Amino acid sequence: MPEPARHAPPGTASAAKAPQLLLRPLPGRSGIQAVGEVSLATRGIWVGALEQAVREDEDVYHLELSAVTFVDVAGVDALVGAAQRLRAGRLLVVDRPPPAVPRLLELFWPGLRTIEVSKS
Repeated sequence: MPEPARHAPPGTASAAKAPQLLLRPLPGRSGIQAVGEVSLATRGIWVGALEQAVREDEDVYHLELSAVTFVDVAGVDALVGAAQRLRAGRLLVVDRPPPAVPRLLELFWPGLRTIEVSKS
C-alpha cells in the first residue's frame, strides 16, 4: 500500500507559498508598481489599487507591471472595468505587463481607448 502524501509544515522551504501582490507608489509620477501575481488570492488588493486609480485626479495613471508574473482573465477584466469608469480624457498606462495582458485586451476588448500598453 502506498504511503499517503506528506506536506511540509508552514514556514519550511518546501511548503507552497500563497500568491502575493505587493504595491508601491511610483516615484515622480502618478501610479503604482505591482510585484507578484493577480489571481483569485490577490484580487482584493488588485481591485483596491484600480479603484484608487479611478479616483486619482491625474490625466495619466501608470500601472508598472514588469515584476508581475501572472494576471488571470478576471484581473484583466477588473482593469478594463476600472478603465471604463475613468472620467473623460483620462488614461491608464500599463507599463511592461506579462504577455497575456495585451493578448487578452486585444482579444476581448479591442479598440479600448482608456488603456494604453507600453512595452518599454
